[in-house]
Amino acid sequence: MPDAIDDLKQRLRQFADERHWDQFHSPKNLAMALIVEAAELVEHFQWITQEDSRALSPEKKAEVEAELADIMIYLVRIADKLDVDLYNAALAKLEQNAEKYPPELVKGKSKKYSEY
Repeated sequence: MPDAIDDLKQRLRQFADERHWDQFHSPKNLAMALIVEAAELVEHFQWITQEDSRALSPEKKAEVEAELADIMIYLVRIADKLDVDLYNAALAKLEQNAEKYPPELVKGKSKKYSEY
């Protein structure tokens, strides 16, 4: 997977370079764009039931997939701009979460770690 993320990072750099968009791709602007795309993702699930959110029509699933792709693009671009190894950062965060949420304490529960 790290190779896939690196490949995507390189393709996004080239895409922005070819359009002279790098001037607009500050971490601040990219973070704001990411939040806009996340809001667009949420719109697809607003006002539907949990069950319906698991059984999207093919058309709706394609729209959700496009929003997820937009989110990933901005996330990878921000990480690139800040020289963050996104894959290793995610692994480190997973380890931290494993310590905060030991299975024997949290299995089947949804409380925050500070509530245990």
